[in-house]
Formats: sequence, C-alpha cells, structure tokens
Amino acid sequence: MSELRQQLSDDEDRAVWGNSEKMRAIATVIEQVADSDVTVLLRGESGVGKELVSRAIHQRSTRRNRTFVKVNCAALPAELLESELFGHERGAFTGAANTRVGKFEQADAGTLMLDEIGEMKPALQAKLLHVLQDGEFTKLGSNKRVEVDVRIVAATNRDLEKMLASGDFREDLYYRLKVIELTVPALRERRDEVPTLTDFFAARYSRKYNRPARPISEHLRQLFVQYEWPGNIRELENMIKRIVILQDEHLVVREIERNMQRAAAVAVAAPAPQMAMAGAGVPAGVGAPLSPMSYIPAPPPEPEIADDADEPAEEAGAEAGNGSLASVAKAASLKAERAAIEQTLRQVHWNRRKAAQILGVSYKTLLNKIKECAISRA
Repeated sequence: MSELRQQLSDDEDRAVWGNSEKMRAIATVIEQVADSDVTVLLRGESGVGKELVSRAIHQRSTRRNRTFVKVNCAALPAELLESELFGHERGAFTGAANTRVGKFEQADAGTLMLDEIGEMKPALQAKLLHVLQDGEFTKLGSNKRVEVDVRIVAATNRDLEKMLASGDFREDLYYRLKVIELTVPALRERRDEVPTLTDFFAARYSRKYNRPARPISEHLRQLFVQYEWPGNIRELENMIKRIVILQDEHLVVREIERNMQRAAAVAVAAPAPQMAMAGAGVPAGVGAPLSPMSYIPAPPPEPEIADDADEPAEEAGAEAGNGSLASVAKAASLKAERAAIEQTLRQVHWNRRKAAQILGVSYKTLLNKIKECAISRA
C-alpha cells in the first residue's frame, strides 16, 4: 500500500487514497494486474475516487511514462462522443472544419479511462467493442483503419446488470470490460479516513486561496464522522472548500444538521412496513440515516398444525397471537424509534433539547419516548 501511494503523482492522490481495509484490498489487486493489459471495470458511487484508482493502475503499469487520457461518456451526446473518442476528418459532418485526432489516438501506448461507460449508447458500444477486439477503428468520414495499442479502464455508477436485461448495454462488451472488476467503497464505509481527508483539504485550499488555516471545530469534526456523505469524497472536498473561502463553518454545520434531522425524522415518523428483513441489525456508524427496514426482525415461522388439531379456532388464534402481524409491526416500529433516538442522543452528547429539535418533535414528546423505549445513558 505504501509503495502504491509513493507511485501516485501528487499529494492529493496520496491523501485521498486512504488506508482502510477495503482500500488496501483494492491496492493489492492493482499491484497484481497493473503491469498487464487487461481491461478493468470500476464500480462505485459518484465521487468515491474511481479516477484516482484508474490513475493508480496507469502509474503502476509499464505504460506509466505514456499518456493517461480520461473521457466522460456522460458529458457529450452520442454524435459528439464518437468524434471525441475516434476523431473525424474534415467535412465529416456539419461544423467539422478541421481533421481531429480522437482520444484513442491520443492514448496510444497509454491508458484510456472511459468514465460513466453506462451512459454510452448501444450503437457506439458496438464500435468500442470492435476496438477492444481488433485494436483498430476508423475515424468519422474516413475509410482508413487506424491501429492503436490502448489499455482500457472503464468506470460506472450504473447497474450494468439491469441495463443488460433491458437491452441498454451490450452483453459482449460487458464481458470484455469486466476482466477485472473493482468496487470502490463509499466514504461512509471508511469513516475513519474522514478526519485525515478533512485536514488535507483544509490545508490544501488554505494554500490555494491564500486564506488563514483556521482549525475545524470539534463539533463539526464529529458531524463529519457521523454524516452519511451521499456525495462521497467530492462532497467533503466541496464543503471544506466553502469553509476555507468564507472563513465560516456555520453554514456547513447547519447543512449537515438539517440533512441528519430529515433522515432521523423520517425514521421516527415512518410507519412500520408490512414486510420484514431477516438478520437486520443496527447499521454501523453513529448518525447514519435510519430506515425502519433495517431494524425489523424476520417474522416467526408459522406454527406447525398437529395431526390431531381439534381445538377451537379461537384458542388456536390466541396461542398464535404473539406472532401476529400487528404485534410484529408494533415491535418493529418501537425498535426503529429507539434506534433513531439513541443515535441522535449520542450525536448531541445527550443534550435532549437539541435532540428533540433534530428529531422534529417537542421536548416533552422526546422525554416520553425515552421513557417508553427504556433508553438510558449508560
């Protein structure tokens, strides 16, 4: 892991890479496959650092001294994306005043990252497949074959398997890309890296924008660790950038508290669902958005009917009453409420008035809920 981080091109890559168990596992795979030419498919939510992983693969490969080129397949319509990737001849279409060299040619002998590959239209997928198979293509407006030697790293946050089923993604291309598959974990799955990232981005943007390096408050640091980070590293980076530029963290504090308040209020107010999930437990990470589905135990199995079951229906129903839908739903609702209240209380260090505000209930209601759910500080 340390060798890989030393190979990365700048301080940002080394800091953002992190040192969690999941990232170490990814680093191990990169070490094993980087010096080959196999295609790699990166999965993960937006903002988790898929480009960083792509660059790490390139920089550990024999192509490290050649060009690394990135193309965002979602940024251009299909017609322009084809020209962006493969280039075009002068006059190939309206507005093509000059010959253009595409990204495949620019990345020859290097690495081409195809970001958001799931946004590529099926017609263009066929042309990409041809390049992967034969190592050649034709520019728009030309019949001349262009040969290239390019290592492909594709990335997506889409469910490609669903796209296969709907016919929006080619199966043959899918398996061509998925020689090696890596899933980059979300920031909420590696919360221990948040403090390091916070300090790194604060120092980086203080230097860049020539602002005083003001320390992040302990309260905000705790919120950062508890927050779910739907936008992942990119969201954290932008929040720190905002704090540094404005020299004020209160807007970020209020934004995070509002988001956490909405999540907790939904968990408390939501009715218990009809269905239950087996093996559910309290999710890892204090302050995580809560879903009642996360806490509902599986309903008990239906009682076996004895061969000599001659008892009246009323008696049988009474005995089975402990496992009725109504009792299960009530227990599930109480369990979800308890989990939401406990996490919020820990978040604010048992400041019950602040917890009531975050949960969107009155102080008296919260006290009653604490008593009803038998919640204690110990």
